[in-house]
Amino acid sequence: MIDQTCDMDGRVVMITGASSGIGAAAARLFAQHGAHVVLTARRQKQLAALAEEIEAGGGRAAYVTGDVRRSRDMEHVVGTALDRFGRLDAAFNNAGQATPGRDPHEIPDGDYDTVMDVNVRGVWNCMRHQARAMLAGGRGSIVNTASVAGLLATGVGAPYVAAKHAVIGLTKAAAASYGDRNIRVNALAVGSTLTEMMESVVEQMPGVEQTFFARAIQKRFAAPAEIARAALWLCSDASSFVTGATLPVEGGTLAV
Repeated sequence: MIDQTCDMDGRVVMITGASSGIGAAAARLFAQHGAHVVLTARRQKQLAALAEEIEAGGGRAAYVTGDVRRSRDMEHVVGTALDRFGRLDAAFNNAGQATPGRDPHEIPDGDYDTVMDVNVRGVWNCMRHQARAMLAGGRGSIVNTASVAGLLATGVGAPYVAAKHAVIGLTKAAAASYGDRNIRVNALAVGSTLTEMMESVVEQMPGVEQTFFARAIQKRFAAPAEIARAALWLCSDASSFVTGATLPVEGGTLAV
């Protein structure tokens, strides 16, 4: 049964990092709640298959391959939403990149650059183009994927911790800028979630999940759909009095 409190019927939603994990789960969930989804990631094959799956199930989906690090790519994705569906009502900026939890002096400059560019510049590029479209439409809701690492050091690489702190800062600044123009901006402090990226980290650092679970009350990985449900709520009118917030979805890691 669909939860009508998070009805997105006819809303147009852009989702980044949509080829797998949380982004793909969100695409399916938003479409089930009536949204028209515009999907982007770097992997064309996965995006095409997901869009086909959504449309085969009666939803509406468009996809554009792109890299959040390139402003022109994100401008093109927003433009596709406007061309295909006439507006942009909400966005879930979910694309991210992590590094293993090595000491800072052991992390190559290239890893730092990649993590900062994907997580921080990526959100920056997305929000700038999304905000323009939402201002023209008179309303909007943006949700950025941050992390528990945006609030404390979790054992992942220092660039990721820094980047997710920055995502929360960008979220607050954008919420303050657009709040009087009917655009809400929030973030998710996501805990350990079983995505491709997490599987890669665990593969590189066997046993690291015990570090991730050490502070958590629920000592398990989240399923991507559990995070997607929080994003859906923040994008919908059910959260109409929430902006500038960082919503914990992390199994109680911040509670103790």
